Amino acid sequence: MTATDDGDGDAAASDRDDRLPPGTRIGRAALRVADLDETTAFYRDVVGLVVLDRDPERATLGVDGTPLLVLERDADRPARSRTDAGLFHTAFRVPSRAALGEALGRVRERWRLDGASDHLVSEALYLDDPEGNGVEIYRDRPRGEWPTDPDGTPRMATDPLDVEGVAAAAAGEGEEGGADSAAVVDRAPAGTDVGHIHLEVTSLSAFETVYVDGLGFEVGMSGPDVRFVAAGGYHHHLGANTWRGRTTPAAGRGVAWFEVVVPDAAALEAARSRLNAVAGENEVEFAVAERADGFAVTDADGIEVQVRAAETQSL
Repeated sequence: MTATDDGDGDAAASDRDDRLPPGTRIGRAALRVADLDETTAFYRDVVGLVVLDRDPERATLGVDGTPLLVLERDADRPARSRTDAGLFHTAFRVPSRAALGEALGRVRERWRLDGASDHLVSEALYLDDPEGNGVEIYRDRPRGEWPTDPDGTPRMATDPLDVEGVAAAAAGEGEEGGADSAAVVDRAPAGTDVGHIHLEVTSLSAFETVYVDGLGFEVGMSGPDVRFVAAGGYHHHLGANTWRGRTTPAAGRGVAWFEVVVPDAAALEAARSRLNAVAGENEVEFAVAERADGFAVTDADGIEVQVRAAETQSL
């Protein structure tokens, strides 16, 4: 990536064979849900996605024709238990502070806001969908404004968000009546994507075995109970935490799978080779399966990540 705020890589970042290259990004995320109608309505009316395809068992939603979220009806699967690993949140990244303000307007009008934070590199809103799946809606600050540690790692914090400043940035502020009376903007704008996925895991070391040693993400900020990993110098494409003491693999409803999209076939093959090498020398159990458009990894917590090259069509 160039040194802009799109967050998908950096021309100056490492292109070593043991790391994912700049341009790596998160693709679609998929959730198993009990009530497909209610959950689809939430992601349409509150998050602002467009329903791109729908049948009785599955809905695909996205922005500007690009699929971002797949909802799969699975009412027979049990709800996620308190011990299950799984999703902490799916993070939808909007392209501007104005778009974040528009998202805030939808949340205030149609749902409930559970939290809001300034992470120095980004500004974020937090809420849960109707089935308890975590959702983040955020915007990145320009990359040149990110604070960094001496080694160049982006530095994050969890500070209070200037919520009213975000609201005032919404498109429509300044029209007669001001921001408070501006009409709610129904749709997230072009450029919205899934910026990162944050997981709840049973073991951070097992997470690193698969996602760092295997796939090739680099560790950024970390603590005793959290890891943030990324490609191309981004602040994080994946997060993992053990804050709630999850002890069993993902089994109930919630995250079904998510995508990691690499720039080309060479990067795809390098990731496959790293995973095969790690599988042969490590006791952490994970499974790799071939797919028509790449391969899938089921990690030690039973969470599936599908890896494909950007030049291939998502299936």
